Amino acid sequence: MNTKLTLRLDSNLIKFAKQYSAKTGKPLSRIVADLFIIIKNETLKDQDEFTPIVNSLRGILKKSNISEKDYKKYLEEKYL
Repeated sequence: MNTKLTLRLDSNLIKFAKQYSAKTGKPLSRIVADLFIIIKNETLKDQDEFTPIVNSLRGILKKSNISEKDYKKYLEEKYL
């Protein structure tokens, strides 16, 4: 189902987009839709890079007092 979308953009950008549309033979709506598809695919790709377990752990230490320096010290003590 297609739905109408109104965009407010800089007039120079609109002018460029119309020129690009004429040059490529693609309607502006198709160009915008293609961009949205690219954004959607990139978002899905980013989410798929990690396993569900890793995703559940992401950001878990954000509010902790553990720093990168602490982590390096831990690794040195463990392996050196």
